[in-house]
Amino acid sequence: MANQASPEAVAARIAEAAARAKAEAEARRAAESKKELPPELGGPKGPEPTRYGDWEKKGIVSDF
Repeated sequence: MANQASPEAVAARIAEAAARAKAEAEARRAAESKKELPPELGGPKGPEPTRYGDWEKKGIVSDF
């Protein structure tokens, strides 16, 4: 049983991995937020119809 790491060492490795994952996610979000999307051609006028997780058009909501 000498091959097993102490709980403190395991916790430290997990914390390091979590910090790396968080930094990677923040970098990915920053890169995605900088992307400029082209304007939609022929799309719906007004607010986004799927903004509440449903499809809304003229006050009628349909859940798909």
